[in-house]
Amino acid sequence: MSRFAATRSAVLLTWQAAPHLVIGRALVMVVQGVAPLAAAWCTKYTLDRLTGPDPTVALVAPPVLLLALSALLVGVLSPVDNYLGNELGRRAGLVARRRLFDAVAGLQGLRRFEDPEFLNRLRVADSPGSSTPCQLLSELLSLGKALVVVSGFVTSMLTLSPLVTGVVVLAAVPAVLAQLAMSRRRAALLWNTSPLERREIFYSSLLTQIQAAKEIRLFGLAGFLGDRMLAERRSADVLRRGVDRRDFATQTGLALLAALVSGAGLVWAAFTAVGGSLTAGDLTMVVAAVAALQSGIGGAVMAVAELNHDLLVFEHFREVERTEPDLVEPARPSALPVLRHAIEFRDVWFRYGEDLPWVLAGVNLTIPAGSAVGLVGHNGAGKSTLVKLLCRLYDPTRGAILWDGVDLRDVPVAELRLRIGAVFQDFMCYDLTAAENIGLGDLSAITDLKRIEAAGRNAGVDAAIRSLGKGYRTLLSRNFADEAVEADESDEDDEAGEGPGSTAFLSGGQWQKLATARAMLREDRDLMILDEPSSGLDADAEHDLHNRLRSLRRGRTSVLISHRLGALREADLIITLSEGRVIEQGSHHALLARSGVYAGLFRKQASGYQLEELAQ
Repeated sequence: MSRFAATRSAVLLTWQAAPHLVIGRALVMVVQGVAPLAAAWCTKYTLDRLTGPDPTVALVAPPVLLLALSALLVGVLSPVDNYLGNELGRRAGLVARRRLFDAVAGLQGLRRFEDPEFLNRLRVADSPGSSTPCQLLSELLSLGKALVVVSGFVTSMLTLSPLVTGVVVLAAVPAVLAQLAMSRRRAALLWNTSPLERREIFYSSLLTQIQAAKEIRLFGLAGFLGDRMLAERRSADVLRRGVDRRDFATQTGLALLAALVSGAGLVWAAFTAVGGSLTAGDLTMVVAAVAALQSGIGGAVMAVAELNHDLLVFEHFREVERTEPDLVEPARPSALPVLRHAIEFRDVWFRYGEDLPWVLAGVNLTIPAGSAVGLVGHNGAGKSTLVKLLCRLYDPTRGAILWDGVDLRDVPVAELRLRIGAVFQDFMCYDLTAAENIGLGDLSAITDLKRIEAAGRNAGVDAAIRSLGKGYRTLLSRNFADEAVEADESDEDDEAGEGPGSTAFLSGGQWQKLATARAMLREDRDLMILDEPSSGLDADAEHDLHNRLRSLRRGRTSVLISHRLGALREADLIITLSEGRVIEQGSHHALLARSGVYAGLFRKQASGYQLEELAQ
């Protein structure tokens, strides 16, 4: 993208946020640019008339009044501009942040979030990037103001000394080049420190969040992780220090050059005035012009440098906006029929990267409509990956997945996902109320307490929620509560925290039931995916949950993954995966009779529950 196109995009974004504020700031900048020139000329005329042959009030009053008016304008417009700039920054920041995260939300798959370069770019774009459009506009207006000042005083100085004017203007050339070089270094620094800052934040979050607190304290990791965090900070500081030193040397040299030029101009003006070639008013004009030119050129140079820096940063914002989707939406989408026949995997191959091994290697299987299908296999066999492909979080590298004959890639992603309910093994615990935690499963029901309570009952978590301080309105958080009602750490899996407060935190098993309730809001969907839905539950709770699921999903299509093979016994079809391939499938009894991999896993697991005393 060209610099012009990036600038245009930033200005349009800011205009979209608040056009009246943009116009207001532009008018203020114009007046602020003209006011110093008007003040200088008023001062010149005042002095010339006071030192003239016949000074009178009538002659002196007009320039004095204009001088007072210009001073008043400068004084009043400064806070006005400050207010307009702050308000415009807030509004433009909201628009920019909305656009940035709309772009991120538009990435419907997971692949971009596994790309470190994209994550670095996203951090740069979200850190200063969301406020950059307003900053760019401010720098353009500052540049315009500086150019008004410079052009006005250059014109005025040319009438007094073209030579001095030329020297002052030429002295700005190295300043422009140096400031542009500094802005490039600053933009590069932001990019180079981004991965270091991300790792620093990672270690910091480990040290300050509850999720890792137990292991960190049990294993004595605080010092180790703290050293890692500070090491990342030190590495970033080394880069920052190097840039600061170069900038310090550059700025010192530019300051000395500016002082030399300014001093030489003032000496010339003083000696010329002594010789009678300049009036007292001319002398004040030269003094004001040299100072204004130095300040105006410096401001213009700084505005150009900052503009260049922010354009480089804004490039990352625009790159995130223009990131190609990782899942391609169909040009001519097909309607997704109600599932009546089957979901088919036809020669499906998948790997997470071109240089990574195949996770699925030629999978062929059929999930009959209305049936409960269990997926079995060792860790890494490809079970969870198969589920991700079903939800179209990724597309197959080769092969196709058909829903009653329709390729999932021919269906809009959002339409497919509306037809699926799911409980994932790595489910989320949101710092929201219990009702909201369940309601997120179907946003159309987020305020429908009856549906939410029904989902809680179906998942077996209703009683636990009602025992909390405010029932379904209880905030489930340890991060945002003033007084958290916490579970007894010594018996965390058995009881949730109880008490009179409005906050609580559930046990691991209760959180898992809550995640199941979230999926239960979609119990009427075509497909329900259950990835280890009972891994955190005790035997009674697991048995109860699976009975509830069978009752609710009877006659509907379900896919269940569980390492507890007893939970799969009543599945209509059990499919065993190994090294990304289907190696056997059938009912529980048929697979036991075959004495294959499933039978071996089931008997090994079952033997752990058979006591020798009972076997005798």
